[in-house]
Amino acid sequence: MSVIIPAILHVTDARIVSAYRLWLRFNDGAEGVADLSHDLDAPVFEPPKDPAHFAAGQLDPMLHTVVWPCGADFAPEFLRSRITTASA
Repeated sequence: MSVIIPAILHVTDARIVSAYRLWLRFNDGAEGVADLSHDLDAPVFEPPKDPAHFAAGQLDPMLHTVVWPCGADFAPEFLRSRITTASA
């Protein structure tokens, strides 16, 4: 049986687990928890450093990734590289 790898990676489901941690599912079948606590260094990520703002992150159905009200987002490929477990 061969595995079909999508040409473009998309986040298909996302939930806030806790401050700076997201549970994510991708269109390649991978899922897990991404800890972004060490990845909020750029100026665009100043607002999501506030746990309340981080909790407002949502899956954008057009961008296929998690976005925050301030306009910050991570590429799905980056998020995929950060998942560490298969359960939320």
